[in-house]
Amino acid sequence: MTSPRVNILAPEFRANPHPSYAELRRSAPVTQVEPAGFWAISRYEDVTFVIKNPQLFSSQGFKAAWQPEWVGYNPLANSMLAADGAGHTRMRTLVSRAFNASAIQRLEPRIRQLAHRLAEGLAQKGEADFVSQFAMPLPAFVIGELLGLDSSLHSRFKGWSDDITSVTPVPLNPEHVQRTRTSIADLTRYLTEVIEARRRSPAEDLVTSLVRAEVEGQSLTDREIIDFLVLLLIGGLETTVHLLANSLLFLAEHPEDLARLRAQPDLVPKFIEEMLRYEAPVQALLRIATADVTLSGVRIPQGDVVLALIASANRDERHYTEPDRFDLHREQPSIAFGYGIHYCIGAQLARMEARRGLEALLSRFSGFQRTSTALTWGQAITVRGPNALPLRFIPA
Repeated sequence: MTSPRVNILAPEFRANPHPSYAELRRSAPVTQVEPAGFWAISRYEDVTFVIKNPQLFSSQGFKAAWQPEWVGYNPLANSMLAADGAGHTRMRTLVSRAFNASAIQRLEPRIRQLAHRLAEGLAQKGEADFVSQFAMPLPAFVIGELLGLDSSLHSRFKGWSDDITSVTPVPLNPEHVQRTRTSIADLTRYLTEVIEARRRSPAEDLVTSLVRAEVEGQSLTDREIIDFLVLLLIGGLETTVHLLANSLLFLAEHPEDLARLRAQPDLVPKFIEEMLRYEAPVQALLRIATADVTLSGVRIPQGDVVLALIASANRDERHYTEPDRFDLHREQPSIAFGYGIHYCIGAQLARMEARRGLEALLSRFSGFQRTSTALTWGQAITVRGPNALPLRFIPA
């Protein structure tokens, strides 16, 4: 008799997946899970093998998971995130300049200024939802600046992002179907209008660069540009929003670490690196097996979807000493941003946003207190963070 499969989208699993990840590493390091019988890979050695070998594990796994028949066309599932090889490299090159060190440096003063303004807003409220009042508007502003989008639409950006990343192989209910399709249609319509506006009136932003760009002598189609923009919008929001929210949740529950950071703000970069390992915003990368392959003695058939569990690998006791202990001086890096050709193009930007955001908060507040014991967590397979984080902000 086979044991029931773990459901990685169950509310109790989402609330705290780490005990379940540890059990998977111990007893079933390669096993099928719900939803849809995806193969969960939980040990560090196996996860890194998967993400280092795109010839065996194709990024088309994202398309298989994010574009089931019930969804229709999903721009995120057709972006460079789901591409491999030379095609991925050519597309990545088009946007890499927007995320280089000089571009990030130009944004930094405005990000710092906005972080302090948002922190002041929290101080005036006294109690607020940290996600909607700080963690979301900060990266929404940054993405708006990079792409030339209207950052005043940040709440719509996040709604679209949540709906599109929460695609499941089988819809949860009819409302889930309607919400997902509507968000894809609304975001596509908005970006089409932006592209048309840049063709009429070019600007100094990434949309204009993509409109003018050529790959092998061919201009990009509107659909290719939209695929690009949806990836950058969602990727730019999801990672930073969850990194900031997970950080504040941790600091609210560990006042001794908060006091240490306030006393030694130069430790903030180390805090961010350990938070990326300890409570990774990216839970899993999706791949598809291009041939029958055996990992940890288990055969994965060609064509099956694989979940490389980044968050589990980052706490693998075979690789990290005392992995469940938050250690500000841990020397081993995480794989929170992936590896190799698919290493997150916005990793440096996300780190900088998180650093300036945390510095602003630490300078303004001496403590953070949860005002609700109940949290709900997003339903995306690939990322994890609280939907809302109600906190009381104690002035410094």
